[in-house]
Amino acid sequence: MRSLLRHYALLWGLLSLEFVVVYCGADWITAHHSMRQQLYANFELGIPLIPYMVVPYTTMYAIFLLSPFVLKNRAALDRLALAAAKVIAIAGIAFVALPARLGFAPADAGHSVWGPWLRIASMVALKYNLVPSLHVALFTLCAGVYFTRVSRGARLGLVLWLATVAASTVLTHQHHLLDVVAGLALGAWGARTALAPQPHLARIMDPGGSPCSP
Repeated sequence: MRSLLRHYALLWGLLSLEFVVVYCGADWITAHHSMRQQLYANFELGIPLIPYMVVPYTTMYAIFLLSPFVLKNRAALDRLALAAAKVIAIAGIAFVALPARLGFAPADAGHSVWGPWLRIASMVALKYNLVPSLHVALFTLCAGVYFTRVSRGARLGLVLWLATVAASTVLTHQHHLLDVVAGLALGAWGARTALAPQPHLARIMDPGGSPCSP
């Protein structure tokens, strides 16, 4: 298990580096021009801010911590990490190709306990990376891969968790509806990619076709 955890730490360290370069780079590019589009319907501006939804919003990060305990072998972790790298890259291209602006005013819960949480969430989300919601895409990717490995009850939990996280991105005024839909679609594609047979990874499989123990 220690070897697997070390492998997991290496993979997600590399993915974190890619994320920072792509996500921050795309936001920086968009910040340096004025060609931003309104990719939301006006009625969406009436969606209320629900400050406590920042709690499920931040639980998104927890789903990454589950991967070595759910997938349990290097081959599956490699496939998930490769799919995540592709999802991040595609999202980065979309951020640059579809520079957008957020219609909501900066999320503010005043002096309530949720105020600092919302400010941190907004700071991490940056300003222009909206379509697709990478928050939703990466969560959908992980949930879709885990779905094939867990019990029926855990599957229901994943579906409810995904629905709550997706809703939280809008109810905390971090994203609009199109962002969420695009994120779900990109994440679902990523999950299919991670679960598809990948012959170039066959060298880490034993002759019987089961992943080798790490």
